[in-house]
Amino acid sequence: MFLLLPCRYFGGIFDVESLVEKLLQQLASKQVILVNVYDTTNLSDPISMYGSNILNDGMHHVSALNFGDPFRKHEMHCRFKLKPPWPWGAITTSSGILVIALLIGQIFHATMNRIAKVEDDYHEMMELKKRAEAADVAKSQFLATVSHEIRTPMNGVLGMLHMLMDTDLDETQEDYVRTAQESGKALVSLINEVLDQAKIESGRLELEAVCFDLRAILDDVLSLFSGKSQEKGVELAVYVSDKVPAVLVGDPGRFRQIITNLMGNSIKFTEKGHIYVTVHLVEEAVNLMELEMESPSNSTLSGLPVADRWRSCAGFKAFSREESVPTYSSSSTDQVNLIVSVEDTGQGIPLEAQSRVFTPFMQVVPSITRTHGGTGIGLSISRCLVHLMKGEIGFASLPQIGSTFTFTAVFTRDCSNANDQKSQQINNQLKSISLEFREMRALLVDPRPTRAKVSVYHIERLGIRVEVVRDLDNGFFSINTGNSPPNVVFIEWEVWDKDLTLSTLFVNKLRSLNCAVTPKLFLLSGTISSTRAIVSSVFTPSVIMKPLRASLLTASLQHSMGVRNRVNHRNGELSTLSLRNLLRGRKILVVDDNLVNLRVATGALKKYGADVVHAERGKEAISQLTPPHHFDACFMDIQMPEMDGFEATQRIRDIESSINNRIRTGELSLEAYRNISTWHTPILAMTADVIQATNEECLKYEMDGYVSKPFEAEQLYREVSRFFQTASNENPRTDFLFDADDVTSTGPVPRGMLES
Repeated sequence: MFLLLPCRYFGGIFDVESLVEKLLQQLASKQVILVNVYDTTNLSDPISMYGSNILNDGMHHVSALNFGDPFRKHEMHCRFKLKPPWPWGAITTSSGILVIALLIGQIFHATMNRIAKVEDDYHEMMELKKRAEAADVAKSQFLATVSHEIRTPMNGVLGMLHMLMDTDLDETQEDYVRTAQESGKALVSLINEVLDQAKIESGRLELEAVCFDLRAILDDVLSLFSGKSQEKGVELAVYVSDKVPAVLVGDPGRFRQIITNLMGNSIKFTEKGHIYVTVHLVEEAVNLMELEMESPSNSTLSGLPVADRWRSCAGFKAFSREESVPTYSSSSTDQVNLIVSVEDTGQGIPLEAQSRVFTPFMQVVPSITRTHGGTGIGLSISRCLVHLMKGEIGFASLPQIGSTFTFTAVFTRDCSNANDQKSQQINNQLKSISLEFREMRALLVDPRPTRAKVSVYHIERLGIRVEVVRDLDNGFFSINTGNSPPNVVFIEWEVWDKDLTLSTLFVNKLRSLNCAVTPKLFLLSGTISSTRAIVSSVFTPSVIMKPLRASLLTASLQHSMGVRNRVNHRNGELSTLSLRNLLRGRKILVVDDNLVNLRVATGALKKYGADVVHAERGKEAISQLTPPHHFDACFMDIQMPEMDGFEATQRIRDIESSINNRIRTGELSLEAYRNISTWHTPILAMTADVIQATNEECLKYEMDGYVSKPFEAEQLYREVSRFFQTASNENPRTDFLFDADDVTSTGPVPRGMLES
């Protein structure tokens, strides 16, 4: 049974195209979508069934339609009415990714380039390093060669001039020769400064550690500049605190070089006033500085104002509040910390030039070179030497007032590891000097405290007790009221010349004293003109020319008192008579390819009685020194043609070693070799090359000494006397005797040639 329900249909009229567009617009939001329907049964000529015929080359979508007619085909084309907007987000993202990729690529490329550049720079740096090392070696070789080539003829010049001085010359000729000698020494000094600067730059400068007498070194430097100071009328003085040990361990040559450089500058730029060198312990100077700050004194050596010396060392660690004073204490350990000041009243250093004082080859102003001369490297070398001595250096200077240079240096007082024999010798010399004048009393008349302190220092070094008075009236009062009159009276020329009438009265009172021996009267003068005035006056007392030194005072007192002038063995130097006795009969071989140097060395040794044989080649030296022979020593030049001194020495040592071994084994007869079981001929290097490496090479090839050229005759004599003295001390069977006053010799056996 079927149930039929009624159905109703509603109809209406509507526009299909509008309806479709509205529907598509709702679907496409803000965009307008155009729809075309085509009958594509014939693809070559499709029939437009719906939509506009406006063509658009933009993007469109094609869909197939099926109207139920199997024989017809239809397609629907949908497209936006307007062109689609640019996809900015995608574009931005893509662009960012592209930029990042480019940056990463650039960074990678730059990194690779940087790595490549660093590698290239490294290789270039290594190449430059090799070149610099090669240049340094070449410079050292150049300096050694140039030094040798310059110093070799200078050795001949100075040697011949020295020999010329021993001939009969009139005053004019002697003046010419002395001038030539001074010029030659100045040239050698310049060469040494340049070589020192080169060694400092290359780090090859090393300090010695030997015992030395600091006061004797300062006396030597005073003697070096005494002539110039007397000519200028500039007072030159040295004061060493009694707390400074008598014997120190360090490098005396380099210490002397620093003092010489500083005093040389002072004497060069000072036309009036004084040059004053003081030496104290550092901890002592700290106390002095505090005392002078509490009660300042304006007293100076000459009375002229000076640059404050404490300003010159204001930046030193020893005077810094942050540093503890015990660090610099010398009493608790063997370390001795010295502070040395060189004060002058010269023209001073301009303020604008003070920053470059220690710069090598720099002058204060360009005109200085023409006015005063010099290379401008002395202070630079001094600073480097001070640093090697673990010290500091500084200065204070006021234009037209003067300059004060101050430096510190560290030494030791223990000579056990250096040269205890040398220390004992220095102490014995000091004791012998003090014993000679012990129990003597002296009166010093000087109104200036600082100058009087210097004079007292030098007089007391001789063991003499000193009393100081300000004027002649006080001096005579002191003599009358004392238990016994003084043995010696020292009067400053300033006091003597101030009132000649009073001076005459003082002399008469001295002569009228009721004593067995009238006190000896000495005037202390610092200028040549004052001594001429004394000679032309009525009274002619003894005059001691400043600067004062222990040797000068000793000689003056001995001469005045009629004491025999003893030999002064200061610093191991022997007298002329001692050297003559030392070298008389010694047979010495001198090997040098330069005929002038041969003549100089031969003449210097023959002057004191040595029997000299010379050779011009290393092969000749080997032949001459092949045992058995009768040579006591040999001076061997290093740079020679065919065979240098090193090779010649090495061959000589090989021959000696072979013979010594064969003698010990009985293969050779002892009688055939002069009954000497051990042959070792002393060989001393003699060369103009003064580079440190040469000295090391000399030791390497078993040489026994080293003499640099150009050498003065005294230098050669000192080396020979030191060598033979050492030989005699080492050989227990020699009859080579030394006495305090003289040296006698009956023929020492050279070192190593021991009798069996």
